[in-house]
Amino acid sequence: MDGQIWLMPRSMKLESFQAYKLRVTHLYQLKQHSILVSVGQDEEGINPLVKVWNLDKKDSGNPLCTRIFPAIPGNKPTEVSCLSVHENLNFMAIGFTDGSVVLTKGDITRDRHSKMLTLHEGTCPITGLSFRQVGKCYTLSIKEYPRLELDTHGCALRCSSLTDPSQDSQFIVAGDECVYLYQPDERGPCFAFEGQKLLSHWYRGYMLLLAKDAKSPSKAGFASRETSPSEKQLLTVYDLDNKFIAYSAAFDDIIDVLAEWGSFYVLTRDGKMFMLFKKNLFVMAINLAKSQHLDSDGLSEIFRQYGDHLYLKGDHDSAIQQYIRTIGKLEPSYVIRKFLDAQRIHNLTAYLQALHRQSLANADHTTLLLNCYTKLKDSSKLEEFIKSSESEVHFDVEIAIKVLRQAGYHSHAVFLAEKHDQHEWYLKIQLEDLKNYQEAMRYIGRLPFEQAESNMKRYGKTLMHHVPDGTTSLLKDLCTDYQPKRESAERDDPQRGMEYKANSEEFIPIFANNRRELKAFLEHMIEVEPFSPAGVYDTLLELRLHDWAHEEETEKKKVLQGAALSLLHSDNTVFDKALVLCQMHNFKEGVLYLYEKGKLLDYLVNKLQRESQQIEDDERKIRQYREETAHLRAEIQDLRTSHSFHQHCFESYAESEAECPACTPENRKVLDMLRVQDQKRDLHDHFTRQLRGSNDGFSVVADYFGRGVFNKLTLVTDPPGSRTVGSLDTDLQRDLLIHTKR
Repeated sequence: MDGQIWLMPRSMKLESFQAYKLRVTHLYQLKQHSILVSVGQDEEGINPLVKVWNLDKKDSGNPLCTRIFPAIPGNKPTEVSCLSVHENLNFMAIGFTDGSVVLTKGDITRDRHSKMLTLHEGTCPITGLSFRQVGKCYTLSIKEYPRLELDTHGCALRCSSLTDPSQDSQFIVAGDECVYLYQPDERGPCFAFEGQKLLSHWYRGYMLLLAKDAKSPSKAGFASRETSPSEKQLLTVYDLDNKFIAYSAAFDDIIDVLAEWGSFYVLTRDGKMFMLFKKNLFVMAINLAKSQHLDSDGLSEIFRQYGDHLYLKGDHDSAIQQYIRTIGKLEPSYVIRKFLDAQRIHNLTAYLQALHRQSLANADHTTLLLNCYTKLKDSSKLEEFIKSSESEVHFDVEIAIKVLRQAGYHSHAVFLAEKHDQHEWYLKIQLEDLKNYQEAMRYIGRLPFEQAESNMKRYGKTLMHHVPDGTTSLLKDLCTDYQPKRESAERDDPQRGMEYKANSEEFIPIFANNRRELKAFLEHMIEVEPFSPAGVYDTLLELRLHDWAHEEETEKKKVLQGAALSLLHSDNTVFDKALVLCQMHNFKEGVLYLYEKGKLLDYLVNKLQRESQQIEDDERKIRQYREETAHLRAEIQDLRTSHSFHQHCFESYAESEAECPACTPENRKVLDMLRVQDQKRDLHDHFTRQLRGSNDGFSVVADYFGRGVFNKLTLVTDPPGSRTVGSLDTDLQRDLLIHTKR
């Protein structure tokens, strides 16, 4: 690829950078470090260069090249045939086509303190190298560990590999007739896998062999492993522990097989890359990943890909089982979108159930699951879901209640609300949907005091309308000594034994259309709680006065009168309200009692005395006005006045030929005063006659007091010889005192 190195992360998004000017021939990626070692050429000829790249560091956007050195054994240029690097970054082995092996000791990422040592010189090309680590001891030099020839059989390029520690880190040599395993000092087991081998890999307990198809012609020589486009290649995966072939399939023109992220990837010469999962190897991949303790992310990715494979095949039941195994790693929306079709609703239900069992469901998932149940009309599953034990509740209860209620599953919703103490939802469903007023009232009676009180204020009017007697009884309990009516299994109530009382006055509005129940409630309250709020007594007084006013039978009316007076005598009513109520219902006995109680008689007598004094002052002014008037009349000439006018002026200003324009305003004032005096005199005369003829003088006084009879007046007296207003009012006051004291 013209000297470029391509990087493919787990996201499968390819990136590249220019590593060499001409070509790249070898790559080695360390497993435990972000270090990549490459061999390539920057110029024509045999001049291989080794470059070490730090993939975590960048230089102008590309990985940082930390070291460059030529790969030459001795002084003779030779092609590099293979490469291996130790994970401790202190050893690098390079094999050459001339049979040489060079070891670089020291930090491979730096030129400094690095030494090169020729470990082997021979005549046959070096086709495979591997580092075997045993503990922390490295035996790599000829002096420390003499070379030992274990066999005369070799293998082609890329046909050797090293097993993992679970297989004792044995060296694999894949020959055309057999596959041999070697220990450092002896040859191990041998497996008769025939076929011209092209590639060998080991990954977590599995050996991968790529061989030419038996039907394809073979070629001899070091470079004979190249294949033509028409040749088929057989990829086989062996489980050596269990002695079986885990996978086998034919491919066209494979370049390499890579093992990464818990999966096997097949790279072909036409640029395509396949995962073995595409060839139905998922079960093997899953078993492999588990046996090798692959991390949960890697396993989840295998399950997802397996699920996708089954989904595309149309096996939705099996696919959903694989998706369920991705819960906690894969975003649920990825799966949900695939199964939203109505025909797949049972698969979606299974996935959502699993999501709730693992406590990873949100409110939307709960809503969707309940909608699935309702659309499937699966009442048994629905009941199983909502009736799970407290420790198994893995959903938003309030959301579930809303969905069930909206779908018309009221009995299920009310069960869930009661089970999880969702009192408001329970009562709302019972009253608004099921119309089960009796059960709602029973439920409130079982609640703790604060919740019972608040719910009675909220739903009391509704309950009073439908179950008045029961609601009245519950309110009586709530406002006296409330104790929740628990079941026998709930006797250990922390509130039991404590006294709770609601304010009875706050519940009076509940009885707006239930006078009979209201009266029974109020009478119960003043009997059981004599110190009930004044509003209780005032309301009860109003009820009794109403009954008294509308009762026609004499005996019953007397009983009702006594009941009303008893409330007034209890001194628990508000004076002003009681007085208004008595006046509204014309309850004279009550008014008189309240007046006497409030000492209003003395107040009225004092007021009358002040009025008499005011009347005397008015009479004195009237006499003065009369004298002035008589004097004015004596001075009248022509027009009965001393004023003179021109004829045209008089005609312009005079309203009447009999009136003087200058005297008219003053004369009218006097006439108005006389008219008012006449009206007041008539009113006082009427008041005196009514007072003398009434058996209840006090009611008459109260009535005229409200009509303003005793307000301040300005009177004009009658001419001499008539009865004076002063003597009239004196007689009125005397009669008033006589009649009001009877």
